[in-house]
Amino acid sequence: MSDGEDHDFTGTDAGASNTYPVRAGEVKKGSFVVIKEHPCKVVDYSTSKTGKHGHAKAKIVAIDIFTGRKYEDVQPTSHNMLAPVVNRKEYQLVDISADGYASLLDVASGETLDSLQLPPAEWKDDPEESAKYQLLLDAFHGGEKDVYVTVLSAMGIDMIQSTPAAGSS
Repeated sequence: MSDGEDHDFTGTDAGASNTYPVRAGEVKKGSFVVIKEHPCKVVDYSTSKTGKHGHAKAKIVAIDIFTGRKYEDVQPTSHNMLAPVVNRKEYQLVDISADGYASLLDVASGETLDSLQLPPAEWKDDPEESAKYQLLLDAFHGGEKDVYVTVLSAMGIDMIQSTPAAGSS
């Protein structure tokens, strides 16, 4: 590498992981954990007393944040498990393609995101979630001026999770 070369490192990944370790005994209801390689939100947490073999156990019941599927895990409270890095970001809905992909605008940076489908394939058979996405489509096609959505990201997966401002302009 010569001294005269210019390098732009602003667009590179710092190597940050998609998960971080957390002790099973420190998990709380409402926190996020990885169970069977799925990012989940804890809905129930209980511990058992130390038994004959010396370790208290944590029983964790959690819901996959993308599919809504329920998972359970039992771990010694002293052992580490993984927690996903979860990010939420709001985007403005700009367009919806004929095949159902949303074109989203990050108002702050001006960048677009065109890889997310409405509704996600995982939720097409869920009437409650399909109704939520239908409200979004109705607001957009009904001429709402500004329709915003929240995109949830974890473990390399992005999904339009909620529609906080759909129906209001």
